[in-house]
Amino acid sequence: MPHESSLLQAMVVLLLAAVLVVPLAKRLQLGAVLGYLIAGVAIGPAALELIHNPENIAHFSEFGVVLLLFIIGLELSPKRLWLMRRAVFGVGFAQVALSGLLIGGVAYFSFDQPIRTAIVLGLGLALSSTAFGLQILAERKQLGSPHGRLAFAILLFQDIAAIPLIALVPLLSGNSGADGAETGTSVVRILLCIAAVVVGGRYLLRPVFRMVARTGLQDVSTATALLVVIGTAWLMDMAGVSMALGAFLAGLLLADSEYRHELESQIEPFKGLLLGLFFISVGMTADVHLLLQEPLTVLGLSALLMIIKLPVLALVGKTLGGLDRSSALKLGIVLAAGGEFAFVIFQIARQQQLFSAELHSMLILAITVSMALTPFLIILIAKVLQPKAQPQSVPPEYEEIESDQPRVVIVGMGRMGQIVARILRAQRVPFVALDLSVDTIELSRSIDSMPVFYGDPLRPEILRAVDADKAEYFVLAADDPETNIKITELVSRLYPHIKFIARARSRFHVHRLLELGATPIRETFHSSLEMSRIALMGLGLSEARAQARISRFQQHDEELLAQQHQVFNDREALLQSARDAHDELQALFDADVIEERGL
Repeated sequence: MPHESSLLQAMVVLLLAAVLVVPLAKRLQLGAVLGYLIAGVAIGPAALELIHNPENIAHFSEFGVVLLLFIIGLELSPKRLWLMRRAVFGVGFAQVALSGLLIGGVAYFSFDQPIRTAIVLGLGLALSSTAFGLQILAERKQLGSPHGRLAFAILLFQDIAAIPLIALVPLLSGNSGADGAETGTSVVRILLCIAAVVVGGRYLLRPVFRMVARTGLQDVSTATALLVVIGTAWLMDMAGVSMALGAFLAGLLLADSEYRHELESQIEPFKGLLLGLFFISVGMTADVHLLLQEPLTVLGLSALLMIIKLPVLALVGKTLGGLDRSSALKLGIVLAAGGEFAFVIFQIARQQQLFSAELHSMLILAITVSMALTPFLIILIAKVLQPKAQPQSVPPEYEEIESDQPRVVIVGMGRMGQIVARILRAQRVPFVALDLSVDTIELSRSIDSMPVFYGDPLRPEILRAVDADKAEYFVLAADDPETNIKITELVSRLYPHIKFIARARSRFHVHRLLELGATPIRETFHSSLEMSRIALMGLGLSEARAQARISRFQQHDEELLAQQHQVFNDREALLQSARDAHDELQALFDADVIEERGL
């Protein structure tokens, strides 16, 4: 195939490589990230030479990391961060500090690297791959295990620590010839840009999203989400700071917004695709010829990296995280490899002349090899530890984290939805509510601070964003009966284990909900019974007799509803049943009157 002559041809090559290689890698239990890396190596200058200028692709693919950090910022709500504070800022800080100190010390004393290079090298290699680690844990259904929870907390701290580290690299560079005035101007410019992002995120973004949400146009909503991420990244880039910092700040400022799940669902597809493109670009820059020329050196560096990080991770996991020996070892293996942020940090370090081209190539290759070794080590350790595996209880400090996952999802925060939400909140039952009315959302959040978010529950990506798969019940309280029917059909297909309690407007609606396995609640039935009871009492019946009449009617109507449901699809039989209902009820009431009079 000739050199890429157009952007279209390059896109075809990239997408074809991803489509062919990534599913194969996942089928071999190597993970999608490693599949992207292999695809990059295959189409890069080191192999098939289908793309000869990976630098151009790498520059564009950095937006994958930018979008990843925006999503991370969105997930860092103050409540969640506070619940995980010990694991995140205790265990996470200890791991990064110890690993960075040991790796940096080895680079400085054993490999004679300058102190600035050793600092960047140590802290960069101390970070693990968030995408790689979480994907491996998710594929093996270990995110809920003790070591999976602790791994998430450590990766969360590493993602936070990567932000100042990215900004620190240019400051450590000795190539800055700026005088004091220029340095001061640069610092002021950076602070002003950060202030602009903070102020704009707090006072400007919500009105903008509110205005866009009122239009009901999904394409405009997607464009707005991308504008926020790319705009803040561009602003920080203009200030001379990493684009990732701006995206992270924007996500953090919107973490408590009612539009958080809508934003996450809009950004997620772009994030996944561009992050995959980022890994492909990394694979294209990997110097495979260097691996063939100096295999012992590359493999030795990869092994040295994992040998240093694995014991540190196991140590902090056991001593500070409360893991047993087996779980601590699993934690160490999952996070022992290098991470994607090291690619970004080392690329900046090379641009700042902290790393030579040869050192940069060697480090990128070593990190890639360490990622490639991780799946095989996990398979090996699983076979070794399988006979000794024992069910582990969740450490007490993590039990509270479950409250961040909803047990109930409420759709519609109108008259019925608000009452259900208030009762669940009073019972401290974790729930999340979705609505498409901007006014309703703002009212609920301003008065009761309810966890109400803007989002269409008929979109699967919205359901994934609110962790609907972890819920036990769906309370369907939307005003539109057809909406409740469609949501029941969609959610029952995606998550068969979930039970439904649905608002029903008419008897016909009740029958349709029953066919779908939902528990229908007639929205005006019980209130109408209460009105009738009060009216009967006002007309002269005693409270006991009025209640007896209402109970008799309720029992009769529910039995009639069950009989009608059996012939729901037979219209003539259904109409005949309705014709007979009045006479049957009149006869029952007459019998009650005779019994009360003792006749």
